Amino acid sequence: NGSKFAFLVPGISLGLEVRQSPSDLFTNPDGKVQVFCTHDKTDFRLMLWYQRSPGDTALKLIGYLYHKAVSMEDQYKDGFDLTGDLGGDATKNGSLLIKHVKPGQSAVYFCAASRAQ
Repeated sequence: NGSKFAFLVPGISLGLEVRQSPSDLFTNPDGKVQVFCTHDKTDFRLMLWYQRSPGDTALKLIGYLYHKAVSMEDQYKDGFDLTGDLGGDATKNGSLLIKHVKPGQSAVYFCAASRAQ
């Protein structure tokens, strides 16, 4: 049907540079989308991913990565994956994968980094 879905991934942080790439992208239905997040704060071993749908101000937690362990919210388990390794003393890298893009997934996606509480 020629539809394309837009995904925006701003890098917002307070006192920590969190880099997300790509910054925006478009894809066809049923395509895959992978967004990457990196930061250099070696003791921040928790990476959280959020979705903000068009017309909504709320950020919905998709899931989080702690070291290599993934925890997903129930509503995102089937269509999304988180991967990465936040261990060690090197740059922290994680990614969000949307397995099969659907119309309701056109949104702004955020990653956030934190120390584990």
